[in-house]
Amino acid sequence: MFSKLAYSVFEQSIQDYHQFDSVDQPINNPFPKDKFEHLLYLKNWIDTVQWHFEDIIRDPNIDPVAALTLKRKIDASNQERTDMVEYIDGYFLQKYSHITPKEGAKINSESPAWAFDRLSILALKIYHMNEEATREAASQEHRTNCQTKLNILLEQRTDLSTAIDDLLNDIENGDKFMKVYKQMKMYNDDDLNPILYQNKK
Repeated sequence: MFSKLAYSVFEQSIQDYHQFDSVDQPINNPFPKDKFEHLLYLKNWIDTVQWHFEDIIRDPNIDPVAALTLKRKIDASNQERTDMVEYIDGYFLQKYSHITPKEGAKINSESPAWAFDRLSILALKIYHMNEEATREAASQEHRTNCQTKLNILLEQRTDLSTAIDDLLNDIENGDKFMKVYKQMKMYNDDDLNPILYQNKK
C-alpha cells in the first residue's frame, strides 16, 4: 500500500529531524535519488522544517528584523513545498501514463500528491500531539486533552490512508484519471505581483 510506505518514510524524516531539532541542520536523505522514497523524505523534511519555522515566528519576543528574515524563509519554503507536490504528481502521471481511463471515468478533487501532502502534515501533527500528550511537565488536564486530540488524529490517519489507496487503485483501474494543475502562485512572481513589478521600474 502506497500510503503505508509513505507514512513510514514521513515518520523516519520526522525522527531524523528531531535528533538535532534545528531548522538549520542539513538534510541527510537516506534514500537513493532514483527511489520514490527519496521524494517522500524530501517532501516531509521541507514540511518539518517549516513546521518549526511557524513555531519560532510566533514567539512574542522575536526581534522584528529576525521575524522578517524568517517570514522570507517561510515564503520560500511554501514555494518549495508546492514545487515538490507538483514534482511528485509528475511521478504519478508517468507511473499511470499507460492507463486508459474507462468511459465515464471521473477526476478526483485533489491529485495524489496533494493527498500525500495532507498525510505528511498529519504525521507531523501526530508526532507533536503525542509529545504534548506525554509531556511530564504539563498538567494532567493538558495531557488528557491532547490524548483526546491525538486519538482523533490517528483516526484521520486511517481514513486518509484508506482514501489515498482507494484513489490510486481507482486510477490504476481506469475508474478515475488525474491531471496536474500548476499552482501558478502570483505573489512570488516578479511579473505577476504588482508590488514586485512596480518596484522593478
